Amino acid sequence: MESHRNFPGGHPVPISGEETILPDEPNVFPQTCSWKLPKHLALGREGPWKEEGAPGPRVGQRFPWREEFCCVPRCGLEPPRPLETVKRIPSFALRTGERAIFKAKAIFKGERTGCLVKPGAWQEPPSSFSEGPRPRLQLRESTLPALTQTLAPTPTSSPVLPGSAMDSATKDEMQPSLPPGSSCPGPEWPEQERAEQLARGAALKWASGIFYRPEQLARLGQYRSREVQRTCSLEARIKSVVQSYLEGVKTGVWQLAQAFEAVQGTREALDQAHGLLQGMVEATETLKPLREQVAQHKQLQVLSQLLPRLRAVPAAVAHTRTLIGAQRLLEAYVCLRELEQLQEETWAPLGGLELPVFEGLGPLAEALGQAVEAAAGVAGRLAREDPALLVAAVRVAEVDARHTTSLELPPRDWQRRCLQALQEGLERTHFGTPLLLEPGALAGWLEALRVALPAELATAEALVAPCCPPHYKVVRLWAHTLHSGLRRCLQQLLEGPKLGAADAFALLHWTLHVYLGPEMMGSLELGPEADVSQLEPLLTPENIEQLEAMFVTQIQVNVAQWLQKALDGEVAEWNREQEPGTDSSGFYHSPLPAIVLQILEENIRVTSLVSESLQRRVHGMALSELGTFLRSFSDALIRFSRDHIRGEAMAPHYVPYLLATLNYQSALSSSVSVLQPDGAASGDLAPVEAGLDELQRRICRLVLEALLAELQPLFEALPSRRWLSSPELLDDVCERTVRFCQDFRRVRNPAVQLLLAEAERTVVLQYLRALMQGRLVCRGADERIQAAQRLQNDAAQLRELFLGLGLEESVHCAPVLLSLRDLLNLRDPMLLGLEVAGLRQKFPDVSEDHVSALLDLRGDVSREQRLAALSSLQAGPQPSLSAGHRALFSLVPVPTPALSSCLPSGPCA
Repeated sequence: MESHRNFPGGHPVPISGEETILPDEPNVFPQTCSWKLPKHLALGREGPWKEEGAPGPRVGQRFPWREEFCCVPRCGLEPPRPLETVKRIPSFALRTGERAIFKAKAIFKGERTGCLVKPGAWQEPPSSFSEGPRPRLQLRESTLPALTQTLAPTPTSSPVLPGSAMDSATKDEMQPSLPPGSSCPGPEWPEQERAEQLARGAALKWASGIFYRPEQLARLGQYRSREVQRTCSLEARIKSVVQSYLEGVKTGVWQLAQAFEAVQGTREALDQAHGLLQGMVEATETLKPLREQVAQHKQLQVLSQLLPRLRAVPAAVAHTRTLIGAQRLLEAYVCLRELEQLQEETWAPLGGLELPVFEGLGPLAEALGQAVEAAAGVAGRLAREDPALLVAAVRVAEVDARHTTSLELPPRDWQRRCLQALQEGLERTHFGTPLLLEPGALAGWLEALRVALPAELATAEALVAPCCPPHYKVVRLWAHTLHSGLRRCLQQLLEGPKLGAADAFALLHWTLHVYLGPEMMGSLELGPEADVSQLEPLLTPENIEQLEAMFVTQIQVNVAQWLQKALDGEVAEWNREQEPGTDSSGFYHSPLPAIVLQILEENIRVTSLVSESLQRRVHGMALSELGTFLRSFSDALIRFSRDHIRGEAMAPHYVPYLLATLNYQSALSSSVSVLQPDGAASGDLAPVEAGLDELQRRICRLVLEALLAELQPLFEALPSRRWLSSPELLDDVCERTVRFCQDFRRVRNPAVQLLLAEAERTVVLQYLRALMQGRLVCRGADERIQAAQRLQNDAAQLRELFLGLGLEESVHCAPVLLSLRDLLNLRDPMLLGLEVAGLRQKFPDVSEDHVSALLDLRGDVSREQRLAALSSLQAGPQPSLSAGHRALFSLVPVPTPALSSCLPSGPCA
């Protein structure tokens, strides 16, 4: 009676007295290993291996009803695998390898196909599926009750197969044994083994499911007959497949035999061919001396045929040299070509061997090439003197350019050498010698080029061009060669010693205007052949910048020297015994302003002939130098005045020369606009105009200082009791002023008006200063009226004085005395505040100190009245200074009052 259990991996395993269990996982143990369950296998949860000599750990697996069993291989080659869950057999495994079904059924009979079995346990299957008895599924009567008891259901939900149900006899029957020396060979391929294991597992699972209950064994015959039919069908199919496979193998073996025979035949044929080739190589080696003899025979044959011509080669070489020396270039070239042709005829038959007789052809060809270059180098002269020689040289170069030779010689390239000689000869003619010019000689060299270069271009167009092929483009070649040579020469010139101002100006003007003008490259006679539009500029922008900077730097030095010389000459005349010279109108006159303006204006005007950039540079330089000149002129006036005042160098005509310089300033101011070029910004003259105004103020100040030096002693007596009673003091002032100002008539307008206005203002300031000194205090109303009347008379007298000198009345300062008269003539001191406020409106620069000094002059103002009058200066609206306002009181100093007369709350506190 056989029972079933699930082997690990889900394969059903039949259980009998003696059985063989194969591992269902590949490559776990060696394929040649066959192992058995021991007879004393305990089917409980912890059943150990109890047989002696059965070492190794157990591997726990589970039945479908969750019972474990142990299965440990005895191979010892690999460690046992860990616990694994029962795997589900895939569906394809049930359909793979139907042959395994036959093996599974054989197992139920106690048989094992293809493996060693225990003798008597089962019978070997037949060797062929078509012969012998078919296998039958037989169950032993001894194992049937055990299988029935095992597969019977238990009272619980899961059937349990206790380990005690099997006795030792049953265990002995379940453990199959192999005869000594037998082994179970493994599958040929791992895939086959895997398929067999899957199929075996599927079959065992199917059998265990079918015969799970004892009552199902009654249908065992039906299943047996069905499986027999299925087995027969499978055997027939397998037999057919094997038969077709064997036929294919047979055909393949036959084809391989045929191919092997063909390869053997080919190999024998190749061996025969190799032997023949070896024999031919040996025969060839024996013929090598014969071939050498044949080659020598051919060379001798050629030499014997060309021997007469070869004997004439030295004479032909000498004759060619003679022709070259006689400048018969065409004939010499013909002879050279004949010799080279003879050399080619001998070179090929002789296998590249050069005969000694042709050794002179190389130097001969070089001599002819040099003759061609020499003729091309003087093409201009030859075109006028011997054009046939020039034509011959050009034709030789052209013909040789089209000639080809089989000789292994470097190319002669005479055409390129001829063109290069044309260019080098032209440059050597005009720019061959280094340019070492004396200062100022550059203009002459440029003028010579202006004449020579157009003449050279005309010669090229009229004489040289007809002697050369059209593709030479002689006129264009001449123009570009001359231009490049000139450009290179100018670059060398700029890299040499620094040029002077005249040379830099000449070079700039010549390159920018003359060279490209109608007299040279822009000439209409050149025509389009010259193609001057493609010429590069002679001077790069950097070169032009360099020349302009060079010119401006040097011309600035020259202008500064010229202006300093003119100033030194003018200063030297200030100490002369004679008065300054006058012009036809009687005004003081000097050529200095005209000289200064002429120097500057001429330099600006000349540079306009070159470029606007140079003109702007020189214009800026001229204005800068004019400003420097004005500062030097002002410093010279200061030294002149200081020396005169100190007595170190008394000038006999000090004031007339000062007035003459005022005329110089006026001339410069009126004519400085001539320095402004067209298109220049008007603001460029602002620094110069500011310098002229400053010079005018300085001259006026020096003149007024001289006037003040004469009038100051007269004002020391003003005001005084004598002044109140007599006008003599002011008469002296007016007389001195008239005598001092009589030379003002020699000063031109508008400087004379400025001078008169400053003189009148100086007199009035001195008058006010004398009043503010506090030297006079009126003792009563009569003296106040007398002082007021004196102020009125003095104002009228000063007005008449300066009107007589020519001063315009609108600029007089004397009316300030009338305002002071009103302040002194006021009878009621309580109204002084109103009068002071009116004075402040007329003269905004009047201060409290000035008002206090005037109140002291009255002599009748109390402290309270003074404070009230002074407070009116702050109480009233502050007057605004008009644009034409001229300061008076702010220029008049007031003596500081004594501390005893100033209260803490007073204006001086």
